Amino acid sequence: MEVSIKKIICRYVFMMYMAELQLLPSNALRQFYVKLNGKLWNAKTLGLKYLKTTVMYNEKPDYASHQYIFSLEATTNSTLPPIVNALEIFSAVPTAGISTAAQEVSAMTTIRDKYQVKKNWMGDPCAPTNYAWKGLHCSYAVSTPPTITGLNLSSSGLSGNISSSFASLKGLQYLDLSHNNLTGSIPDALSQLSLLTLLDLTGNQLSGSIPSGLLRRTQDESLTLRYGNNTNLCSNGNSCQLAKKKRNSMVAVYVAVLVFLVLMVVLLSVLICMRRRKQGITTNSVRPQNEEINRNGHTSLRLENRRFTYSELEAITNGFQRVIGQGGFGKVYDGFLEDGTQVAVKLLSESSNQGLQEFLAEAQTLAKIHHKNLVSLFGYCKERENMALVYEYMSEGSLDKHLRGRDNNTRTLTWRQRLLIAMESAQGLEYLHKGCNPPLIHRDVKTSNILLNTRLEAKIADFGLLKAFNNDGDTHVSTARLVRTHGYLDPEYHATLQLTNKSDVFSFGVVLLEIVTGQPPILNGPEPTSIIQWTR
Repeated sequence: MEVSIKKIICRYVFMMYMAELQLLPSNALRQFYVKLNGKLWNAKTLGLKYLKTTVMYNEKPDYASHQYIFSLEATTNSTLPPIVNALEIFSAVPTAGISTAAQEVSAMTTIRDKYQVKKNWMGDPCAPTNYAWKGLHCSYAVSTPPTITGLNLSSSGLSGNISSSFASLKGLQYLDLSHNNLTGSIPDALSQLSLLTLLDLTGNQLSGSIPSGLLRRTQDESLTLRYGNNTNLCSNGNSCQLAKKKRNSMVAVYVAVLVFLVLMVVLLSVLICMRRRKQGITTNSVRPQNEEINRNGHTSLRLENRRFTYSELEAITNGFQRVIGQGGFGKVYDGFLEDGTQVAVKLLSESSNQGLQEFLAEAQTLAKIHHKNLVSLFGYCKERENMALVYEYMSEGSLDKHLRGRDNNTRTLTWRQRLLIAMESAQGLEYLHKGCNPPLIHRDVKTSNILLNTRLEAKIADFGLLKAFNNDGDTHVSTARLVRTHGYLDPEYHATLQLTNKSDVFSFGVVLLEIVTGQPPILNGPEPTSIIQWTR
């Protein structure tokens, strides 16, 4: 076996795989040596076992020759010739001189082990450049080691207290720990990160007072601090003490109220039922997120539903370089905000069927909707003829790609994952129908409009056709220019030309059939067949 290399550009590692593929009789023997360029590659005599793999490799990368000749020579006792099953050749990537600083490597390793981060966190955090750890943003210079400048661990399932190792990342400019299960107090050591300009702790279970050093930096506007939806977190020590005294003074009142409630439980139950029947689900009316934060008394320095300029969109998308999707609205581009948050930028094309009125309706509707199973809106752009929406980025793409394997990088879904995706999609659709005031009809429910994040959590997207209907019996929308995906439209529409919330339910039923069978809504053949007919 001969391997020729025309030009030595790097070092090589060879891995040879061997296994006995047939059960040998007792009087048969297969033994042999392996030589590389005439020299023993392994001093041991190889005796293979049935269906057991033996692997040989050079421990140090080799770049001493243009030509490599592997020889397999049987021993004198062998009754059978040598065999080899496979040979792999790897090129060693030089990494000398570009390793991340030892202090930052140690800090990131401690963070990874503490929170059991399930990402591609192996090897050097920043090097090589193409293999930097997911969620990290590194700064590279010619004469100095790479420096970690950004860390995004939002919605990563972190639990426990905030590790002090974050304070060892001296070059950190933004740190996003939002929407996890972090508890305890905020470490004062984070105040010592002089380059930190953004700290997002939203949506955790933190308690105690915010360190005075962080508060001073927010006051001089050198730091943007987000800490909403942490019910036990106080902006200063005095407010925490006052809250504690208030709770203690109310204990006696709570006991008296509890006794009264026990005596009146039957009457209250009846009153509550009557009130719910009367009001329905009005209490779940959609309100902008910033109004909810103000009522809870927390401060969020994040600007909701930001209005972007077209030049900002060009910077975010690096000149609209990478297209990640396309629909009737136009193309969708990959982008990154200033703090490193990955987003999807949906740009209205000139040939789009969706005009200014539909665009403004979608932006207005999305600004008011907040649910874990609906794609969130970061902001929008309306600058002359340029119109765009900036959504949260869903890294795993649409559900239909996973069901039908359109992309080699998509994962095959297990039955448990399919069940969870179906449940989460149903919760998002139910929120549109029952959790919004007025209720909303999506009008284009399909697997390509159900997007998945890194944890394969489902969120309904594409609200360009979303319409509202009233509670008082008006549960339909009439339209003569509706464009729906073939295979999802309910049969009653052809007779009534009216869409109802039941139309969404019918479309979702088709989605469920796709999730179970993996088949498209319309099966190609001599005569195209709908998935509903196919399942019968």
